Amino acid sequence: MATGLKINCSDPYKANVVVLCAPYDRTASFRKGTVNGPAAIVESLKYQMETYDRYSQALPAAERKVALRELRNLNRCSPARMVARVKQEYEKYLPQGAFVLLLGGEHSVSTGAFGALATRYAPREVTIVQIDAHFDLRDDDSDYSDTPSGIYAHCTVMRRAHELGFNCVHVGTRAYAQEEMLYACKHGLAVFEWGQGPVPEPREIVEAISTRLVYVTIDIDGFDPACMPATGTPVPGGLEWYYAISLLKEIFGRKSVIGADVVEVAPRPFDVLTEYGAAQLCYTMLALREKRNT
Repeated sequence: MATGLKINCSDPYKANVVVLCAPYDRTASFRKGTVNGPAAIVESLKYQMETYDRYSQALPAAERKVALRELRNLNRCSPARMVARVKQEYEKYLPQGAFVLLLGGEHSVSTGAFGALATRYAPREVTIVQIDAHFDLRDDDSDYSDTPSGIYAHCTVMRRAHELGFNCVHVGTRAYAQEEMLYACKHGLAVFEWGQGPVPEPREIVEAISTRLVYVTIDIDGFDPACMPATGTPVPGGLEWYYAISLLKEIFGRKSVIGADVVEVAPRPFDVLTEYGAAQLCYTMLALREKRNT
């Protein structure tokens, strides 16, 4: 079997793609373990992917330079300090035009990426497409946590993104607080809720994206647990695998994707299904982006 993603660039400042690992799970509210997610995904990315990506029908370009970076000791940080470290590291690679693929960790790590992107792009010109079982639109986690983590808890990531000025499209939503839905309705956020009517065609979701520039954030619990079981807060009834691939193909084919993340993989013993699936999503997104740019 041919190995997949080649980590072939030791200098991230010369890379076309930077895989940035952010192992963090201090604000996890149910099952912890996402601190181990990035390493597990990278292991599958490097050694278990077929080189030919059948979804994009493409081979990665031989000249593509890929660097791997890990934020060490991140789980010792407070949520605020973690977000600051992710932002600081992420924005290092934006001037060179690198595509940063962020691997979590819990979803709160994405807040750092959004802060970095807001220094390079006008947020109103970027749409964040969120695949997730949850809205993540709380203002903090005090309504369910005995030891609240504050405004940078994993349940607040899209609230912080919207406050920065990004457009938001929510896909797969099926577990939320009433105030989150009220917030989404009040601010006119595009919501594609699962299990409340027919599943939308992928093109319908892309037509709801009002900007050319897109960032894709994938919380692995957005998928049905039948194909992605190892996550902190599994919710029945999520996206089916081939539907998600079709949606990604539609997004990458019609929009300019400036960054992406895959978060909330919590590896468990004797089961590699979730990290393998997450790695395949990463590999396919990189291949789709490369195909569009050729």
